[in-house]
Amino acid sequence: MSYGDAMTARARSGRRAEIVRATLEVIAERGYRGASLAAVAERVGLTQQGLLHHFPTKEALLVAVLQDRDRWDAMPAGRLRLDLLASLVEYNAMRPAIIQTFSALLGESVTEDHPARAYFTERYVEVRAGMAEVLRAEYGDRLPSGLTPERAAPLLVAILDGLQYQWLLDPESVDMASAFRDFLTLLGESAD
Repeated sequence: MSYGDAMTARARSGRRAEIVRATLEVIAERGYRGASLAAVAERVGLTQQGLLHHFPTKEALLVAVLQDRDRWDAMPAGRLRLDLLASLVEYNAMRPAIIQTFSALLGESVTEDHPARAYFTERYVEVRAGMAEVLRAEYGDRLPSGLTPERAAPLLVAILDGLQYQWLLDPESVDMASAFRDFLTLLGESAD
């Protein structure tokens, strides 16, 4: 690859990242169904045709947004612990636009024809399995309540997601990080 080709590829990659960020913002404001290619193109100073040069469809943009979000939150397998989940909740409180976009897409994806439905369905299979591993590493084959990690994992995920929705709706009243630490205390108190 020549120097000129490398510079063009780098510029193109930077432009794609800018488009993905703008798409995230537009989805956060309007939801996926309300977001238009024209709104994203306008936000980055492109025509709609120029935007389509980088991403051929609205669905391709959605996939790019979801993939970027997953890269930001990636944690190597086996490295996640309950105490690190509390740190993740604190981190999420510092990035409301990303949480808002994720929550809007998640809510919309429950409809049959939504292009992110399969993504979220598969993601939750993986997340529940990961949470079961976290719980097993902390408590073994049974939590203090007697539940298996597999039975408790969906509850842990529900706490995490439910806190995000409550925080997005009323950030002045809901402190996600404190509420999650309170939940961890409940798990620990059950052990006594």
